[in-house]
Amino acid sequence: MTGRETMPGGFTRRQFVHLGAGIAAVGALAACGRSDKVQTTSTAPASTSAPPSAAQSSATPVNKAMVTVPKLTGIAWTDRVAEGVRMYADDSHRDAYCEGAAQASAEAQAHVLQDLIDDRVAALLVTPFQPDAVERLLAQAMEAGIVVVTHEAPNITNAHYDVEPFHNAEYGIHLMRELASRMNYAGEYIQLVGSLNSVTHKAWVDAANEYQRAHYPEMIRVNEPIETADNAERAYETVRELLSVFPNLAGIQGSASTDVVGAGRAVEEADLSDGVVVGGTSTPKNVRPWLENGAVDFIQFWDPAMTAYAQNVVAQILLDHGKIRSGISLVANGYGKVTLAGKVIFGDNAWITVTKDNADAYDF
Repeated sequence: MTGRETMPGGFTRRQFVHLGAGIAAVGALAACGRSDKVQTTSTAPASTSAPPSAAQSSATPVNKAMVTVPKLTGIAWTDRVAEGVRMYADDSHRDAYCEGAAQASAEAQAHVLQDLIDDRVAALLVTPFQPDAVERLLAQAMEAGIVVVTHEAPNITNAHYDVEPFHNAEYGIHLMRELASRMNYAGEYIQLVGSLNSVTHKAWVDAANEYQRAHYPEMIRVNEPIETADNAERAYETVRELLSVFPNLAGIQGSASTDVVGAGRAVEEADLSDGVVVGGTSTPKNVRPWLENGAVDFIQFWDPAMTAYAQNVVAQILLDHGKIRSGISLVANGYGKVTLAGKVIFGDNAWITVTKDNADAYDF
């Protein structure tokens, strides 16, 4: 792939090489939800190799739409997901958009998925709120001939492929190194997860805790990982309570993008910014005030726009009867040379660490 273009937030992205005749289509969304759809029409890139057997079905979708379904909508993280889908739609001129539930709930996400399956869309690009809760629906989608590509669900059964920006254990270990160095490798800490059933969140905290026990014996996790339901208010209430329960608490690791928002707010209100290290996965837009005042020390993330873009490229390859293999480019930054392990597609460790010193480099 050749050529680069500056993207929103200063990111660059390789452009598609048009390998053959494509399909004229419509659609792009500025945000998750159908109401903002913008019409575009042009040719899309084609793939050249045979599809994996998993993508074959006797059923044929009647709708050419490629729909990205995040865990929930209305937060900075999924706003950025929608930007990635819009970038993909603009570049490929496919009918690609983002649609999701406003509630952080497996049931709410299931309703969205069922409606899209009933609409017989061409592809579903899903980040499951709770992977086991959508297995049946994704199986139904595949039986209907819908291409299914997931994210944050490497162990899922009913998907053609899952896209991950990195190996989750390595990401969790890196989070622990960042947290530990700021805690001077000693003291009590807690870990927050959006859902105890989130495969990725559990992988991060488990790898981080295992690494801590092996390398930083003077640190101790004082509680099992605590569920926050991807809700900043719940994270705030939880951390506020735990600061009282554990007066010597020195560190907090968040997993959901909303965790450090709530944790930073609680630490700031308790006037403990100098005594408690807060870090975890989020976006600069979410936590900039707390990065600036020191209540949040660092965040780590991957660009969800680029992952959404890569998911759509995978779906496009399958729809165009192409083949996924190690070494190919999925066009998006962080996915220039992917590795395939079973049906999990790994990017090249596309994580970013941000502190107050470099937060202004990112506008999402």
